[in-house]
Amino acid sequence: MDLTSKQRAQLRGLANGMETILQIGKDGLGDNLIKQVNDALEARELIKGRVLDNNLDYDARRAAEELAKATRSEVVQVIGTKFVLYRESHSKPKEKRIQLTRQREKKETIQNSK
Repeated sequence: MDLTSKQRAQLRGLANGMETILQIGKDGLGDNLIKQVNDALEARELIKGRVLDNNLDYDARRAAEELAKATRSEVVQVIGTKFVLYRESHSKPKEKRIQLTRQREKKETIQNSK
């Protein structure tokens, strides 16, 4: 699922007041960390992480992209040492999930259907 720029902006706004719940230290990205990220995404849908200074192997962009690939999530934002990931939850009821703005249909599609 590719996020639109409006959806990314919406998620960035939601993540703005969130606490960082994930820290990537000198051990890097192990199986245990990926499981924790999967569990956190299923419970929260939107998480904020940080790469600590003692991690010499990863910068925030690389860590976010590799975690997103491993957890089938989307990178919403990367700033400095922090990053935000999003994945829609399948265990939460639909009304309790984050409701993303819908992508409008292009005018061409609407005109062609008339």
